[in-house]
Amino acid sequence: MSPHRAAPALPRPRGVLSAGVIARLRDEGALPDPDAARDADPYGDDLQLALYVCYELHYRGFAGVRPELEWDPPLLAVRGALEDRFLTALRQDVPAAGDLDAVLGGLLVEPVRGSGVSWFLQDRGELRHLRDYAVQRSLYHLKEADPHAWVLPRLGGRAKAGMAAIEYDEFGAGRAERVHARLYAGLMADLGLDSAYGRYLDQGCAAMLALVNLMSLFGLHRRLRGALVGHFAAVEITSSPASRRLAHAMKRTGAGPAAEFFYTEHVEADAVHEQVVRRDVVGGLLDDEPALADDIAFGITATSFVEDRLGDRLLAGWGV
Repeated sequence: MSPHRAAPALPRPRGVLSAGVIARLRDEGALPDPDAARDADPYGDDLQLALYVCYELHYRGFAGVRPELEWDPPLLAVRGALEDRFLTALRQDVPAAGDLDAVLGGLLVEPVRGSGVSWFLQDRGELRHLRDYAVQRSLYHLKEADPHAWVLPRLGGRAKAGMAAIEYDEFGAGRAERVHARLYAGLMADLGLDSAYGRYLDQGCAAMLALVNLMSLFGLHRRLRGALVGHFAAVEITSSPASRRLAHAMKRTGAGPAAEFFYTEHVEADAVHEQVVRRDVVGGLLDDEPALADDIAFGITATSFVEDRLGDRLLAGWGV
């Protein structure tokens, strides 16, 4: 098997919760008591890593881990407790969304120049910053579009058709070499990084783990389908201008043609996707299930919340 298709190694634990989950996957110990999740930091390394490991069983799994543990009832009970702690914190901490049209409109407002990660990388970022950024984002981009695909069976009509059309583009429109996860692997190679799936899980900060976990949480629960659509809208609507800045950063620093192309591809593709998301995915879902408006708005605002936490973490680490 190609090393890029092989399941990744289990990560190092970061606390009692993640240690117990990882021990269970190694058949070496007991799971933590689900009640232990109630006192954990919902955004901290331990809970977020434990949750990420549980979710990864639904993607490619881990080397040496029995496939049947994907549906292990005691493990699912622990996962449920971790999810409840995370989701409860988000509902408490994310500002009230308000009117969905206003929330969607807010996504079109560009951040002030000089604020945020993409502006920093465009204007002042060095190759070391781009490598650090690429390492963190690899936890998402090497599975790009996979978390969103979970929602397809939960949609119908225009929402399903629009979502499927965008996912088709994300998965390369029938061309394996244009799958966005593969394009990101090319970016990593240009930056001198290992592009193997899951290679940098141990380096992933809690804020990055939370961002990936948010997508899995929304995608794996039918009751959260509206929130997943909101998350998808936030990603697609804000991607194009941020990708333009990141493409400029890659070009300015001489990162390489594949690194630059990954973002120029998103500038063009996501500008089109934005219209499909608003008209067909969000609009179609609201036509079918108007009661999900608040959930869609929550998905958008929760995405902004976790993205801002990641941005603050990265900038602080770079001394900005």
